[in-house]
Amino acid sequence: MTDRASTLIDARRERIERILGRDLKAPRPAGGAPLSQEAREYLVEEAQNLYWNDLEWEHITDEEALEQGAIAQLAFPGFLAYIRGLLLHEVMPDSQAPASPRPQVVADVLGFLAKRVVELEDGLATAPKDEVAQAREELALTSQLVDLVLYEFHGVGPQDVERIEAAG
Repeated sequence: MTDRASTLIDARRERIERILGRDLKAPRPAGGAPLSQEAREYLVEEAQNLYWNDLEWEHITDEEALEQGAIAQLAFPGFLAYIRGLLLHEVMPDSQAPASPRPQVVADVLGFLAKRVVELEDGLATAPKDEVAQAREELALTSQLVDLVLYEFHGVGPQDVERIEAAG
């Protein structure tokens, strides 16, 4: 991860901690055998594919467009469901597979999103005029997505999310 991307994630975490008045806890990985590098890369690649697919669908349909812009929760439903699945700690009693949280994969995905934010910020200065609006929208959505993934990663509940969002 680049320095700017790491700084972005660290600053967002610090902001959340400051608003909530407590340290955020990192989730624990699943017990048992750790993921192979190949499996980890595959899971990250799947998250990236979901990001690009959800983003492209939003560009095609403008389905979630509001006056103030699109809302990441609505524009990236598949991506966010995948992130929640990677962090799942409990399953139904009749589940045929145990919960197997993979927070290390979510950390890698956060790195991807932060790099994307940095790329978009840098690209705004040189983007052709007819692409600036779309680049700004993608930047806003991806920036929101970083926050949403951080909330999921650290188990920030809905009431705390409201407090964070209200703090601006």
